[in-house]
Amino acid sequence: MASDDVFVCDDVRYAYLDRYPALDGVSLTVRRGERVALLGANGCGKSTLLKLLDGLIFPTSGTFTAFGEPITEDTMEDEQMSRAFRERVGFVFQNSDAQVFSPTVREEIAFGPLQLGLDRDEASRRVDDLLAFLGITDLADRAPFQLSGGQKKKVAIASILVMSPEVLLFDEPTAALDPRSQQWLTDLIHQLGEAGRTIVHATHDLEALPLLADRCLVFTEDHQIIAEGTPDEVLADRDLLLSVNLIHERTRPLR
Repeated sequence: MASDDVFVCDDVRYAYLDRYPALDGVSLTVRRGERVALLGANGCGKSTLLKLLDGLIFPTSGTFTAFGEPITEDTMEDEQMSRAFRERVGFVFQNSDAQVFSPTVREEIAFGPLQLGLDRDEASRRVDDLLAFLGITDLADRAPFQLSGGQKKKVAIASILVMSPEVLLFDEPTAALDPRSQQWLTDLIHQLGEAGRTIVHATHDLEALPLLADRCLVFTEDHQIIAEGTPDEVLADRDLLLSVNLIHERTRPLR
């Protein structure tokens, strides 16, 4: 394993309830500082792979290694190992309502640092910095349920960025957002990538790929990776995009 390898999956399989395949022999490597896009139709395994990369689920078979260490149910039961992993990897869910649950925005963003043992003064400083950075200081004392979809997404992202993770995982980050919020989030992910964060995101947003990714992994509806390449290479392969149900026959050329 190379020293700059962040994630390595080798012949990973996963089935829900041990009956419904979601990943079928997936092998991949994500290197430090890469921006990787996962492409494929709904149900192909993108979200399942992100959950696996975040240590929320574990392979039915095959191996998953993060930062040179095997990630299994047993290794993640070790408190020191689990904490070190959680500090380095952050996951922004597609549905912000599944992630945002505290009484106020300020408490939501402070929750992670406090759980990781930061003192309240340091946690408060980080929260203030993130509120200002994301332009949501005016939301600090609002209840998350009162916020718009775009505002909730910003709070969910803040709750992850406040812990300064090395790796960011995004599941359909621009889904269900208005155009202005989509552009804001695209710009933010681009900015985070330019700053050297490792980013893996599942997306259907083909138009934003050149801005958001260095490399694309394309899933079939049989839960396997069928192709990889740069955004330009993948977008130019119309037959590939048709075969994996990312475009339909009447779609105009993307490049």
